[in-house]
Amino acid sequence: MNFQTTETIQRLWESFLQEQLAGLPPEQRDAAATQFEQRLSELLAKNGSDSDAGFFDMLGLGPQGAVGFDKIGYAYIKPDFDDSIVPSQLHAAAELYYIYQHERMKIFEVVETLLRLFRLGKMRIQRGPGARGLYLLEKWRPLRYTRQDRMVAYRRAFNYGTMQAPAGAIVNRNFHRQMVGFMVALGQYFRDLLIGEVIRGGQLIEQRPFGSVATVQRIGLDLRYALDRSSYGNIFALAMETGHYLIQVLKLLDAPDIKKAFDANTKWDVVEIVSNRYLGGVAEPSQRAKMAESGRRILQFIADNDFKTAIDPILFQSVVRPMGAHAEAWVAAYRMTPEGRGFPGVTPALRSVLGVPQPVGA
Repeated sequence: MNFQTTETIQRLWESFLQEQLAGLPPEQRDAAATQFEQRLSELLAKNGSDSDAGFFDMLGLGPQGAVGFDKIGYAYIKPDFDDSIVPSQLHAAAELYYIYQHERMKIFEVVETLLRLFRLGKMRIQRGPGARGLYLLEKWRPLRYTRQDRMVAYRRAFNYGTMQAPAGAIVNRNFHRQMVGFMVALGQYFRDLLIGEVIRGGQLIEQRPFGSVATVQRIGLDLRYALDRSSYGNIFALAMETGHYLIQVLKLLDAPDIKKAFDANTKWDVVEIVSNRYLGGVAEPSQRAKMAESGRRILQFIADNDFKTAIDPILFQSVVRPMGAHAEAWVAAYRMTPEGRGFPGVTPALRSVLGVPQPVGA
């Protein structure tokens, strides 16, 4: 279809859309408008699919020779920037974030301490499942990625830690700012939605939340893009291997003979006792566990969501609703950690991420 015909269709489409929506009941207009918008996008993409023919017509090399602009095919450029990601890298980054929070909980240090105590005969275990597990860990050393390797990975993907990044490697310097921004944007969205439901008397009246869908989508896309750029290389392999190792050591810490050796009831008691006795203190296990769980789920959601601009707000609300609880839980836990105690609050944090100046005197 040539450019002139396509331009005429686009101009007439708006008039057609207004006529059709005017004849529908108000409660059906939002859904119909979304469907019309999707249909228009499909038609434009289909009409502009033969881009090679249009290019040759521009050069005068097509079957018709040199033609006027009115006979050249419509140049539809498909927006595909937001789709140009590697999902496996993003899922690996989500797992790496979960592993990082357990690194901050000193899980790996606790296991190394248990191995040392077992080797030196300073822990009263000998034949139980815990002793057997420590023997196998010491014999095979299944985790080939050292602490230094993991610290470099955290620095590259999240800009966490003080380890020097390798020369030439891309470091995701804005990760934490964007992560906090996405969490507070989701929190603000559902807080505004709740206020809207209270004011309007119910969640179905007018079918429109007060929260901004665009804000959540924009920060989510930025976070996804930055993670994709910085999580290449060995991040996938490291997250896979370290994740399996973490599963096994958590089972090991729950072994009855190890718990008995420290007079502990659960594996987390073992982590706390060993951390306090040998590692200089415990490291916020309750907060870190919740940040690991909710942070990983949010990053998985970001990896799998396409954040379409024209999505129906009510559909978006239904899809993202389970994430609202994770976002609020993450923010609540984050505020109790050393780095989160200076958290300014949801609204100031969101203003900072969006680049909106703070009010004078704030």
